[in-house]
Amino acid sequence: MELMLSKEKHKLLLDGTVIPAHPLALDAGRKLDEDRQRLLTRYYIAAGAGGVAVGVHSTQFAIRNPGINLYEPVLQLAADEIGQADIGRPFLKIAGICGDTRQAVKEAEIARNCGYDLGLLSMGGLPELTEAQLLERTRVVAETIPVFGFYLQPSVGGRIFSYDFWTEFIAIPNVLAIKVAAFNRYQTLDVMRAACFDRSGKTVALYTGNDDNIIADLLTDYRFEVDGHTVSRHFVGGLLGQWAVGTHAAVRLLDEIRNCRESSFRNAGQLLARGVQLTDVNAAVFDPAHHFHGCIPGIHEVLRRGGLMAGIWCLDPKETLSDGQDTELDRVFAAYPDLLDVAFVRAFLKTDKHG
Repeated sequence: MELMLSKEKHKLLLDGTVIPAHPLALDAGRKLDEDRQRLLTRYYIAAGAGGVAVGVHSTQFAIRNPGINLYEPVLQLAADEIGQADIGRPFLKIAGICGDTRQAVKEAEIARNCGYDLGLLSMGGLPELTEAQLLERTRVVAETIPVFGFYLQPSVGGRIFSYDFWTEFIAIPNVLAIKVAAFNRYQTLDVMRAACFDRSGKTVALYTGNDDNIIADLLTDYRFEVDGHTVSRHFVGGLLGQWAVGTHAAVRLLDEIRNCRESSFRNAGQLLARGVQLTDVNAAVFDPAHHFHGCIPGIHEVLRRGGLMAGIWCLDPKETLSDGQDTELDRVFAAYPDLLDVAFVRAFLKTDKHG
């Protein structure tokens, strides 16, 4: 199958980059706030991200619901802003894709028509399908758009897959990357081991989606003996809801991690210590204390405090901050302002030509 991704963008994907999961900006009436939606895209570009993922969990799955129908509009808004920006470097447009095969193919067609490069294919919300059926669904979707696989944690609608599933998944033509958001070391290991033992002759880019373990993921080498040779793979970047905030800090962080790797892991201890800080921030933003109930509102609140969003409204009125979450956010803002881009966002808003 012909690769439907430019060489420059494919190289960026393989080398690794920062990809924020794009939130949905609403007004007080829970209608799309187009100006703020565009502003968020410009922030991610200005922060140095290598792409954005739109129509994903952080964009709220309900955008697809009848009567809301925001899936195509939000994809198009981001594509328009990216097209108008003078970026001067490769920039990946990734569209979230979910649902049964029919819905997934329809979304893949919409994404392709909007000029998106890859589809982040969720395997969540389909408990009736076997692993074999999900693999066939992936093959069908990959005929329409290059696939970025997505291992979603069970606590937010995902499911656990076998090691054999991932060996077959990686071998599917036009599967170019996998985001591992299992939030679990054993399940993360299954994907990495499958990548090391892959014999398809291609290299699948591996991205962490484990928002609770970002820096350790990016610093870890996964080594296995394969046919008498040591094969090593590692996460090259991240596609993360956590990187929807503090994006400029995330870009600098990934650069530091690359430098650490190139210098035989010099200063790795300092980076791991910062990883604890980033996990502390993530706990406040993602709200694991309440089973992630306040995850999306938590992202919104960080962006609201910076002036990038007008409020924390979600499509579901019940989706709001958990009790005590605002206090936790106060704490991490005071403790780690650099990790939350406080100064960068302030400067960006002053210079944004469209503001």
